[in-house]
Amino acid sequence: MPKVKLTKTLVDKLSITDADVIYWDEMFPGFGVRVKASGVKSYVIQYRNRDSGRSRRKTIGQHGPLLSFNQAKELAKGHLSDVVRGHDPVAKASATRNSPTVEDLSDDYLTKHALPKKRSKGVQEDQSMLNRFILPKVGRLKVSEVKHQDIQSLHSGMRKTPYQANRVLSLLSKMFELSKIWGWRPDNPARGIEKFHEEKRHRWLSDTELSKLTNALDEHPNQKAANAIRLQLLTGSRIGEVLNAKWSEIDFERGAWVKPSHHTKQKRTEHLPLSSAALQLLTTMNEAEFTSEYLFPGKNPEKPLYDLKRFWRTIMLASDIKDYRIHDNRHTHASQLVSSGMSLTIVGRLLGHTNPITTQRYAHLADDPLREAAEIMAAKMR
Repeated sequence: MPKVKLTKTLVDKLSITDADVIYWDEMFPGFGVRVKASGVKSYVIQYRNRDSGRSRRKTIGQHGPLLSFNQAKELAKGHLSDVVRGHDPVAKASATRNSPTVEDLSDDYLTKHALPKKRSKGVQEDQSMLNRFILPKVGRLKVSEVKHQDIQSLHSGMRKTPYQANRVLSLLSKMFELSKIWGWRPDNPARGIEKFHEEKRHRWLSDTELSKLTNALDEHPNQKAANAIRLQLLTGSRIGEVLNAKWSEIDFERGAWVKPSHHTKQKRTEHLPLSSAALQLLTTMNEAEFTSEYLFPGKNPEKPLYDLKRFWRTIMLASDIKDYRIHDNRHTHASQLVSSGMSLTIVGRLLGHTNPITTQRYAHLADDPLREAAEIMAAKMR
């Protein structure tokens, strides 16, 4: 392969032959230009890996308006300087090209973390957020190339749905934290991004609304679903715990529901005392039909009911109750207990709260029994 003194003028004038030819710069060893039979001219470098001694060749780019001779020469100097310092530009480029993408990270997150460690509903929610929000935006990016600004932009773009945006940010933060553990990158680009403010819901039923709800449940033809709501109201449990409950978890003799750890949000076994009304409901259900291990089997008796969204919409219409979600039944259960004089500590334990602050939203409801107690002294003085 010929050696010449490369200049921009010479590169422009290099003739095309029937075969590819590389012209090496005699003034700058390791730097050259390749002229293909097709007429395409590209700048290249040639060097030896200092550890293995293997000869390497790297294409810098195609000669033309986007890459001038002088620009290519500067890039070549940078690459060959890296070689002197013990680096291998070809190996680095190959590693970058073959490095995992965010889509690869999402697959590993689901198979190695979510599926073995999270409840099925949580896995489904993660998969939904990945498919709807994360992968369309950053799925093709290399994990090592994702910047703080990429995550910030994704989160900020969801400002109209702040709750969803914060859930997406939490999922990304967990995924990139795992990528650090797996050695895919040294830092977490989701760290330090401030979440949107979330207003905690304080919605529960008044006595009048509760009466409307129970009447609607009594009149609905689907009494299996109605019983699930009744059990939720009587126990304050999450609807997922209710729908996935099995008869083997109900201890009729002790009057308790032993919730397994894989069904509870806190991932711990919970022993929930059952009221006489809850036990009566369960006894009636047990006597009426016992064809499945689940309290509320679906069309396939081997699986539980999946959700009650359609049923709940009809109940809300029938009872004329506004802005009330099925999860708010937990709030109604708690509000009734607190307003009747039950301590926040006991209510928190019944609801499975690990953080006392979570139960504080009901604190003002304790005023009524306290006021009644205060009136006792006032009545004596009168």
